[in-house]
Parts: sequence; C-alpha cells; structure tokens
Amino acid sequence: MTYCRNILAPFAAAIALAFSPAGMAAVDNAAPAPQVSAAPAHKALLTLADQYYDATARFEPVSATENGDNRFDDQLGLSIAPAKRAAQFKLYRQYAQRLQAIKREQLDDKDRINYDILQYELHGLIAMERFPEHLLPISQMDSMPVTLANYAGGEGSQPLGTVKEYEAYLSRISQLPAWIDQAIANMRVGMKKGVTQPQAIMISALPQFKHLVSATPEANIYYTPITKLPAAFSDADKQRLSAAYRKTVNDKLMPALARLATFLEKEYVPACRTTTGLGAVPDGAAWYQARVANATTTTLKPEEIHAIGLKEVVRIQSQFDVLGPKLGYTGPAAGLPVWVAAQAKFYPFKTEDEVQAVYHKLNDVLDTKLPQMFTLLPKARLDLRLEPELSRATASDHYTSPAADGSRPGVFWSVVNDPSKYGSTGMTTLFLHEGKPGHHFHLALMQELGLPNFRKFGGNNAFIEGWALYAETLGKEMGLFDDPAQYFGHLNDEMLRAVRLVVDTGMHAKGWTREQSIQYMKDTLGYDNAAKTETERYMAWPGQALGYKVGSLKIQELRARAQQALGDKFSLPAFHAVVLGDGTVPLALLEAKVDRWIAAQK
Repeated sequence: MTYCRNILAPFAAAIALAFSPAGMAAVDNAAPAPQVSAAPAHKALLTLADQYYDATARFEPVSATENGDNRFDDQLGLSIAPAKRAAQFKLYRQYAQRLQAIKREQLDDKDRINYDILQYELHGLIAMERFPEHLLPISQMDSMPVTLANYAGGEGSQPLGTVKEYEAYLSRISQLPAWIDQAIANMRVGMKKGVTQPQAIMISALPQFKHLVSATPEANIYYTPITKLPAAFSDADKQRLSAAYRKTVNDKLMPALARLATFLEKEYVPACRTTTGLGAVPDGAAWYQARVANATTTTLKPEEIHAIGLKEVVRIQSQFDVLGPKLGYTGPAAGLPVWVAAQAKFYPFKTEDEVQAVYHKLNDVLDTKLPQMFTLLPKARLDLRLEPELSRATASDHYTSPAADGSRPGVFWSVVNDPSKYGSTGMTTLFLHEGKPGHHFHLALMQELGLPNFRKFGGNNAFIEGWALYAETLGKEMGLFDDPAQYFGHLNDEMLRAVRLVVDTGMHAKGWTREQSIQYMKDTLGYDNAAKTETERYMAWPGQALGYKVGSLKIQELRARAQQALGDKFSLPAFHAVVLGDGTVPLALLEAKVDRWIAAQK
C-alpha cells in the first residue's frame, strides 16, 4: 500500500480541471486583464509565477513544508477560513488575467511549458471555488493537528535542529488553537448543509484526536521537542524554550485539543453521513469529476476509468494463472492473493530491524543497476526510516521530498505496525515505487532542475504517481522479479492500482457502499484488515488513487510508441531523461514532449 504525501499541488485544495469548460469560463468571465509592464515576456512570466507560488505557499504553508520548502515553517495559515479562502480565489483570478496578457509566442520552449502549466493550474483552481473543501478539514488520512504532531519528533518535513527551528515550530503550534476552532466552526456549517465526512472514516479517525489529549503539558506530544533539546543549545536558550513550550502547550493547545476531541466524539461523528461516496453530498457528482480531473490530468469520466480498471483486473489475473504454479498454488487465478496472504513463509520478520535490513540491501543492489537505465540522477541521498508511532495505524508506506536547500534528504518511510504481519512479497516493488527509481528519482530531481518554485514544489498526481508505478515495472528488466514471490508482489501491487480504479469510481460515482468496496478488495486482492484501511482512504481522498494507473499506462504507452518508431535508435536512459527532464507536467504535455523527441531522433 503506497502513497506519497505530495499529492495535491500546489496545495491541498488545488484541483486542476484539465482546461475544463467550467475552468475556462470562470477565467473568461473575470474582469478585463490589467496592462502588462514593458518587461520582456520571459521576465513577466517568471515574476508572475513566483508571486503565484508565494501566495499559495503562504495560504498553505504546511503544504510548502511537506513539499520541501521550509521558508514558511513558522506559519500555519488559516486557509479553511471562508474569508481567507475567498480572498485567495480573487488572487487566482487576477493571476489568470495577468497570464493571459503575456504573449506566449514570445517565450522559448522552456517558458512555454511554464506558461502552459501555470495556466492549467489557475484554470483548475478557479473552477474549484464552487466546491466547499473547507467544510471537510479533518479525516483519518490527514489533518493539521496530526501533521504537526508528526513533526514533533524532528524526523518529519519540518526540521528541529537549531534554536531558530525550535522557535518556528513553537510559532506554528501556537497558531493551532485558532485553526482548531475554525475547523469546528466549519464542520458545524457542514453538518447543517449536509456536507460531512462519512461516519465510518471519522470513527476510524477519532482515536488519533483522543491520543493528542494529555493530562499534563510534559506528556503532550507537542512538547516532545523539549525532551530532545540539542546539547549545543545554551542554557539560556534551553530554559527559555522549555518555559515557552510548556506555557503554549498548557495554556493554548491542551484546551483546544480537548475541545476538538469532545466535539468530534459528541457532535460530529453522530451527525456524519452514513453514505459512502462523494456523490451523495450536494453537487457531489461535479465535485468528484473535478477531483478525477485533478488526479488524472485528463478528461476521462468516472465510468471510463471504471471500465479501464475492470479490464486491467482481468489482464493481471491472467498472469496470476501462469505464476500460481511456480509458487505452489494450483487453484483459480482470483484466489492466488488470498492463498499467498495465508502462507506463513511470506511473513518471515520478527523485528522492525529485520524489515529495514531488507530495504537497505535492496537499496545497495539498485545502486549497481540503475546507472544502466538512467543518466539523469538526483544528487540528494535517500534515507530509510520507520513511520512515527502516532500515524502508523492509518498510514501507508510513503516518501517525502528532500529540502530544497539540501539540509534534509529524501526519505522512504516504511510502516511496520507488527513485524510478524509485514509481508515480504511486496517489498521490492514497494521500494521501486517509493524509493528508487520512483518518487526519489523524480521528486528529488525536481529540486535540482532550476524550475520556478510553483513547479519545483508542485505537481500533479497522474505524473507523480504514474511515474512511480511505471518505475515498479523496471524491476523485471533488472532481474529483481526473477524470484516468483517478488514478481507476485509486483503483480499484486499492479492489481491494487487496477482495483483502485474500480472501487474509487464505484463508491463515488456508481453508488457502491463501503462494505461493497471492502468485499471486492478482499475477493480480488486477498486483503483482510488492509481492505478496510484502503477503502477508507479512498473515501477520505476521492479520486486521489486514480492517477497511479492512468499515469503509468500513459508512460508505458509513450515508451512503446518511441521503441516502435525509433527501433535500434531507441535509448532507454534517453527516454527516461525526456520524461523526467522538465519535471512534473500534465499527461497531455508529456505526450507532446515525447512526440517531439521521437521526431527529433528520427
């Protein structure tokens, strides 16, 4: 089970609609474009792009931190406040008009990519204004209190190593009570309007928020930095920071966290909807289509994606037919995942360290093999770490980007709740996805390409996750799937991505229930408890999981096209450099770029 926290860019509420009619109309109906200065088009574009990015980063500074931009680590933002949200959308409309006034034909190829992606993002953002994302500020998958709690140990995206960094985190958590009160107010509005989270996922989320409540400030998770004060800090700084953290946690955070936990348990959960999909809320069908467009950067309809998913399930099950006997299984193909899940030999671990040792060994092997496939490599190193305890119960293995200044590496986080239940068959394909050459080769490289900030720290899910899923397929060419058990793990993860297309669209567009999704995942994937966790993830993040398979299929299609067109002239490292060389782009732009490269090679 994989995901990348860098899923929505440039910030969590940004839903790009692939130049949808709604998005275009919203821009076209805005006020007349202001005059552009006499500066060259290049300078005007980069100035606008930087202003746009800084506005989004200040609006959602925690998302900036997650994406490797630590300039705003002392700010929390209050993007869920209706007035701030309205002001932000007004800014987007102004930026769209300024962009429209820049003459695209005066730009070079690199700048035209920047122009097209900025236009794409702005159109999508403006079209998203109608959907009340801010009324759903909390789920079991993500919320501001849990995100900040996960930073408290100093191993997350927000660094805690200097006095200034300690002060930045203190500033940020001191702003959390205001966020909590705004979130409660928003959820009360949502309760009146019928825009709530599904009750099932909030029942799953509730233990997280109860866990944040403590009897004393010293026992509170936000006080953790004080228990890890660096020895190099002066005694005066240690005393000052300790007193400030204790006062903030005791006087501000503890009462606010108690208010939130009580509200969720006593008011919100009982009032939450008992339906499953986003289609059940007002304007839900259009809302889901907007999220689908964001996740896939296409104009595909949910029904089309559902059909693609069903087709992929059949294709992969036909491969299970061939693979099953090699593992000692002789039953029907659909039963292979259930059979593998029941085999003790595929659960060999007793400790977390044994799990980590496998990943470290795989990392070393890949260092010898990947230079044959890639000439474009990131300079940042990759660290391997365990997921913090607070979020392990609901998290999936994932990757976080390095800091832009090189102070923090990229990190592959493995989630080990119970080592004895950590399956070994999926480890190779997981690491190829989350580590090398998946997210790390792409997202770390993004920091090093000299891109404008809105692209360096942004992206779209179809490319980000599509590339990582494509990266998994390279394991076969490297001989990493010669072991039938590891190849099963790869196919089963491919099956997961195909199943996601079926159940996500099933729940949000076709009326499937949570229980239907859980049962389909159990039957198709052999999942037990994970079927519930995965289903509830898709309930909390409608559409997010669709980008993986749609993006991967597009990259595989483009590679096959290039190989057929170029024959002996085809170079895999060169193809990978073309795909990754301009950073994240929508799939239509990627296709056009690869077609230009093919023509040039001919």
